[in-house]
Amino acid sequence: MTPRQVLYGLFVGGLLQIFPTECKTHISVVLVGATGDLARKYLWRGLFQMYTEQLDIHSFSFYGGTRLHSTEGSPVMYEIIKGLTCLPNVPSVKCVMLKDQFIKLSQYHQLNTVEDYSDLDRKIDELLTQEGLKEEGRLFYLSVPAFAYVDIATKVNATCRPQKGPWLRVVLEKPFGHNLDSAQRLAEELQKFLREEEMYRIDHYLGKQAIAYILPFRHDNHQALEPIWNQHHIERVEIVMKETVDAKGRTSFYEQYGVVCDVIQNHLTEILTLVTMETPANISDSEEIHRNKMRVYGSLQKPSRRNAVIGQYQAYNAEVVQELQKLVNYRSNVPTFAGIGIFLDSPQWDGVPFILSAGKALDERVGYARILFKDKAFCLQSESTRKAEFSQCKPKQVIFYVGHGDLNFPAILVSRNLFKPVMNSANWKQVTEFPHLHLFGLPLSDYYVYTPVQQKDAYAVLIPQILQAKRDVFVNTKDLLASWKFWTPLLKDLSQESPRIYPGGLQNGNNLDFTVAGTVVSFSSPDPVVIVPSSLNHQTASDYKVLESSYRGNRLVSAGTEELVARLASDLHRVAEATVRRSGKFHLAVSGGLSPVALFQRLASHHYTFPWKQTHFWMVDERCVPLHDAKSNFRSLHDHLLAHFRIPYMNIHPMPVHMNRRLCVEEDHGADLYANEIMTLVNGSSFDFVVLGAGTDGHTASLFPNSQALAQKGKLVLLTESPVKPHQRMTLSLPVINQSKNVAVLITGKSKHLIVSKMNKAEENSEKWPITSVQLSDGELVWYIDSDALSG
Repeated sequence: MTPRQVLYGLFVGGLLQIFPTECKTHISVVLVGATGDLARKYLWRGLFQMYTEQLDIHSFSFYGGTRLHSTEGSPVMYEIIKGLTCLPNVPSVKCVMLKDQFIKLSQYHQLNTVEDYSDLDRKIDELLTQEGLKEEGRLFYLSVPAFAYVDIATKVNATCRPQKGPWLRVVLEKPFGHNLDSAQRLAEELQKFLREEEMYRIDHYLGKQAIAYILPFRHDNHQALEPIWNQHHIERVEIVMKETVDAKGRTSFYEQYGVVCDVIQNHLTEILTLVTMETPANISDSEEIHRNKMRVYGSLQKPSRRNAVIGQYQAYNAEVVQELQKLVNYRSNVPTFAGIGIFLDSPQWDGVPFILSAGKALDERVGYARILFKDKAFCLQSESTRKAEFSQCKPKQVIFYVGHGDLNFPAILVSRNLFKPVMNSANWKQVTEFPHLHLFGLPLSDYYVYTPVQQKDAYAVLIPQILQAKRDVFVNTKDLLASWKFWTPLLKDLSQESPRIYPGGLQNGNNLDFTVAGTVVSFSSPDPVVIVPSSLNHQTASDYKVLESSYRGNRLVSAGTEELVARLASDLHRVAEATVRRSGKFHLAVSGGLSPVALFQRLASHHYTFPWKQTHFWMVDERCVPLHDAKSNFRSLHDHLLAHFRIPYMNIHPMPVHMNRRLCVEEDHGADLYANEIMTLVNGSSFDFVVLGAGTDGHTASLFPNSQALAQKGKLVLLTESPVKPHQRMTLSLPVINQSKNVAVLITGKSKHLIVSKMNKAEENSEKWPITSVQLSDGELVWYIDSDALSG
């Protein structure tokens, strides 16, 4: 009889507990990347915790592997294991016995080649045969970079699959790609070697005890929450993860992923689904939970640049230059901070902002999900004489608090003026001692406060659930791709934006505070503006907040993108008010594309005193698509600006590209109709203000290089076409643009630097660069060029 068949002995309170192994099944655990930082800090401790909780059910063997030879890897691994500690509730004698047994069950194995994995398979089979053990399954935990997943999965599939009957489970650490395409490619590659039920994509934040209890809390308090868990009662939901550490030492990772991919696309979005999904009838039903998650993804409104603000701590670029050996003038637009407003197209959540915010080098370390309820009460009694504990005029909120910050423990808090929650007393205990602690400006005595009976690391919570095949706290392929499908368009938009620079730590002050007005998210205060006349021959735009000079003989305004757009919005507002005072109306023509979107958003969020009711909105150009199409320029104007104000219907003038149920057909005379409308309503067909952009090829409006439309002098409005019909766009002509009173050309982004440089040195050439032929006969042309486009 082998030693394993005799007994497992543990001293508990002086008594010998005997567990014959015949009643157990055996699990082989393989930790690939066994000496890495994550394994050192969390994974071995999580595996040890799993072992102590499951040893009366299963027998175990543990294999730590890296690509290093055993002479190098083995000492490091055993040094990590020797430093393991038990939970506080485990007696010291028992802890010594448990740790000693765990060390004896663990061994190092080099895992690099196919032969290494084959050798591991032989060792597992030999142990099973020698000890007479019945195999339950094999758990491979891949604590390695994502680019190594497919290679390891190939080797595991080829050599280390257990015989028919026992299970195989492979744990994957994030990141699972950096956009939809990369995530899809990785998923497709892994599915060649692993079945869906064999993959466990772990998001450790879902193992945080306060977060892991969101669904059970909603389920247990269903009666109290159901009437108020909706848009009629909830003002907003804040999902926040703040860090004081910076990205130093991880700039290679951060340059590829940034803060949104690092923690918002995964951690914070997963929390959003837990808060918003329909409460499952059975919270142990993984399939039902995943179905409800997918319904949430299906209801998320597509985010845009107007829904987000981004920042970057001041020292980041210097760290990148040093660690990645970049040139000293290297500049990265990677955000290290983001605040994003998410909205759901759902009767339950219509209009409720979900504010997702995360960042590095912030003033404190803290994480929480905070549900803030609307305050509909009016309290006539003076504040000094109220019973403060139950006052209906105090904020009402439910908070799932991860830890750190003002509290040094995970907690669930419910305002006392809301309801007293039902809690699982086996896992949660009420805290009644409040040593002068406050949270969100209120003393803890204003809340019912509960904290875990036994605090555990997130991995110690999640790893045991893998053995139980509880997949609801793990990310499946459908969840993953749905999340990336939602986030990828915004990531693309943000990649073209310059983040706000912040000093880091306590010096940030209110520099990163932002507001949510409707669906528009914007920093509460713009960066201070300093206007410095200067010669472009001696200074670059990045030297100043706002720089004024000249470009192609006209006035130039340059700054970072955010400051530049704020300046253009302010100038436009000033001209609009002056024009309305003078003539009672203001005729504004705006172009399509991405350039004006930030301007629309700025106007919508900051310029409530703009003379909206006296403003007529015209289109500079339009694509030949229905106006409700996502590619429509008018749709962009509507969604980002018009929808936020009560503007008279008769003041809105979309281009008639969709007539008689067909698009841009000459016989419908849409261009002539728009020209007649301009001549009838716009005095002298001279717009008060025209906003143009410029493409990387020098086009403006829908006037492209070498287009026949450039030669048409007698028309106000034209149809443009590709080399062959049908027509692709409708546009104002150069003559009508050039008789405008004010024209602003907005150019942003590094991709425009080359064309900006070329045009600055060249003579007018309308065929090569149509934007250079915008020359007003009796008005002012101003170039608004951000520092990225101007100086690269």
